[in-house]
Amino acid sequence: MSRKTKLADGENCRMGNTMSIADGYALTYRIPSMADYLRLREEAGLTPRDEAAASAGLPNSFIAVVIEHEGEAIGMGRIVGDGALFFQIVDIAVLPAHQGKGLGKAIMQALMERLAERAPGRAYVSLIADGDASHLYAGYGFEPVAPKSQGMAMWLDPADG
Repeated sequence: MSRKTKLADGENCRMGNTMSIADGYALTYRIPSMADYLRLREEAGLTPRDEAAASAGLPNSFIAVVIEHEGEAIGMGRIVGDGALFFQIVDIAVLPAHQGKGLGKAIMQALMERLAERAPGRAYVSLIADGDASHLYAGYGFEPVAPKSQGMAMWLDPADG
């Protein structure tokens, strides 16, 4: 990765360590609790997820951060992947009442800095940007892949047979 980002004041969090990122807000490198994960996704407008699937998937996070305000989780972000070649940024969520305060940037900054430290070499990092969020991600070096490539997705539901 050619662009390295730095956390506020050059501070570098370690897993479980907490740092102050804005007045009354703290960012911690940790996987969100199941309850916080499901609540943040729903209240931030992301697609609600099934508890059983989330329970299986969350422990496989390569990097995860949670932002708390007054003891409550109000934001999160994760990176998943194979640990070397491919990574995907997922679950970037900030509750609406806390948006517009630079918290999405703090999540991205923390994730990208830790990924730059942990990835063993050149890696492909992707994400799906909803709406205006593409402007946030562009600030970290992400750019549309079209027309050379076209992102594709599907929902797999074993209940549908």
